[in-house]
Amino acid sequence: MSRELQNIPFYWTAIAHWLGILVYGLLLPARLRRGQTAAAGIVSLGVLCLFMYVTEPQTGALFNAMMAVFAALTTLPLALVCRLQVRHVLYYAARSFILGGFACSLAWQLYIFCAQRWPVFSPAWAQAVFVLLVFLLVFSVMYLLERPWKRVDAELHLSSTSCASTLAIAVLIYILSSLSFAPIDTPFAGSTYAEAFNIRTLVYLGGVAVLFAHHVALCDAYVMLERDTLEQMLQMQYMNYRLNQESVDLVNRKYHDLKHQIAVLRSQIGTAQKLDYLDRMEREIAVYETQNKTGNRFLDTILSGKSIHCQNEGIKLTCVADGAALDFMDVVDLSVLFGNALDNAIEAVSQIPQTEQRLIHLSVSRERGFLRIRLENRFQGRLRLSRGLPVTTKADERYHGFGVRSIVNTAEKYGGSATFTQRDGWFELRILIPIPQ
Repeated sequence: MSRELQNIPFYWTAIAHWLGILVYGLLLPARLRRGQTAAAGIVSLGVLCLFMYVTEPQTGALFNAMMAVFAALTTLPLALVCRLQVRHVLYYAARSFILGGFACSLAWQLYIFCAQRWPVFSPAWAQAVFVLLVFLLVFSVMYLLERPWKRVDAELHLSSTSCASTLAIAVLIYILSSLSFAPIDTPFAGSTYAEAFNIRTLVYLGGVAVLFAHHVALCDAYVMLERDTLEQMLQMQYMNYRLNQESVDLVNRKYHDLKHQIAVLRSQIGTAQKLDYLDRMEREIAVYETQNKTGNRFLDTILSGKSIHCQNEGIKLTCVADGAALDFMDVVDLSVLFGNALDNAIEAVSQIPQTEQRLIHLSVSRERGFLRIRLENRFQGRLRLSRGLPVTTKADERYHGFGVRSIVNTAEKYGGSATFTQRDGWFELRILIPIPQ
């Protein structure tokens, strides 16, 4: 096999690595609009091709140094078009670099094999069709393998260790793939260029497999963390409901006892000043009576507990609810759904300094065979949505955001959906669930 096997045209190298970036760019949350993303993609392809054209004459150690710069350039498109942290950019750029290297090596090796045996592959147009078809096959397969993890990719919280290990694996794969092209008289070289190319293709294939397995392990760990956290949250919300039920029942009993005691005192006091004092006392303790009478005692209990919290925080919580419409739902699901939704709303409005702006409104109704839940609350600052879900503003994202996920999961459990929108300083949660006949 000729020496031509060693020299892959610079444009195929650039295109292969660009397509590797494209695979992960399609799976990750976008930062730009579609038109802007397309423009950025075209510019980045041009930059990669230009760089490879300028550095093509280099060989040996200088070539490897230039490839290190090329690998750094591949991080820029991901950083530009995807909403990612730095460690995520490095992580996915490393994976795309190894994937691009494998596709390029495999396509060129197969092309040379066919071109040397069948002259029909010799023309430039035949080369382009052949290589692009191999690229299409490789990158389509990889996209299909990665696609089931698309939701996790958007939420995956990488540690510095995970990122560093991925970069180390990618560097090691590149070094091993390059050793086979060392001079023939060295211990690590292939005996022929064909053998050297086989080694490089297989090393790259192993690198793609190892990095994919590493990624699946990270995703599995995240899914398990999410499942365990949601399970704990479900139990905590239900226990919170039980405690609220006991507290509300106790407060109501005490309130009724106090009402009778005040009535007795009122009959024994004749001065207007003392009667005004008793009236004021009665009004103050009246706020602790269960005011929510929705028709669903589970919802009443949740609202009562949240109402007391809101009163302490200076939050105005209003509710118009047809509680009977919730009768088909399990009490645990009710506590998870309304508990998390109201907790998120209370947390958001508590950060508003103006007390008059601390507003929350909840409505529950039946509409054309569907249960319709709508929760609105004021919020201050900048709220970011990713794939339709609010992104947590807490510093440690790993253990937050599960409340929103539990709301979505509960709605989907009953064949419904949950949507989140924001407009003019208002955040709105809408849940639509079909009511069983």
